Amino acid sequence: MTQVTKAELIANIATASGNSKAHIEALLTQLATEVALQLNAGHDVTLPGIGKLSVSVRAAREGRNPKTGEPITIKAAKRVKFSATKSLKAVL
Repeated sequence: MTQVTKAELIANIATASGNSKAHIEALLTQLATEVALQLNAGHDVTLPGIGKLSVSVRAAREGRNPKTGEPITIKAAKRVKFSATKSLKAVL
């Protein structure tokens, strides 16, 4: 499985849309910033045709140190959750 790099993504979008690479890069940077701000404010973000991003809270839990076997407490954490749209799932 190969991975599309940021540069390839920018080039593909620029070619398809007829915009400059600099314009597309600025757009993607602003999109990432806005998504982070909205998720941090507690809002879900829907990307039409792609999916929905939301924040889920993982509660604190007990774990074990793999080296010593000692019990440890793993602190609570926020995670970004992605749910793909039906149309994206259909393409796959």
